[in-house]
Amino acid sequence: MPRWLPVVIVIAVIAIVVLMLYRWTKKQQKKNDEAQEMMDQNQQNVSMLIIDKKKMKLKETDLPEAAAKSIPFLFRGKKFPIVKAKVGPRIMTFITDGPVYDVIPVKKEVKATISGLYIISVKGIRGPLAAPEKKKEGKLAILFKKGRGEL
Repeated sequence: MPRWLPVVIVIAVIAIVVLMLYRWTKKQQKKNDEAQEMMDQNQQNVSMLIIDKKKMKLKETDLPEAAAKSIPFLFRGKKFPIVKAKVGPRIMTFITDGPVYDVIPVKKEVKATISGLYIISVKGIRGPLAAPEKKKEGKLAILFKKGRGEL
């Protein structure tokens, strides 16, 4: 058996794995684009009073069962940024993104763009919202910056 045969087999396996990952990411990107398009079609602006915001597991929230069941199995144990807000006479629970979650003030009234139970963006009704405080960088991040010559 020639010495180069195992190398060719390893290269072929790596090429197959890369091709499968490429197709999978392309499929996921297509799903993401469709979901974003649906969110853009169904968005609406509402005025809401933010009661509370926390990072919680979906089991601990009072989201509808249909919304909780639509979350993939791998993400069910993960903590999500949850916001409780009063919209009109009702108190509702919403899910947000990390950057939007950081900007949302507690115990204040805001104008939010929502799509279903998802908060897309937030604007202050009475003046601009305070920018979130920047978190202090860790020692490892500082070392990486020094290594790249950014400091």
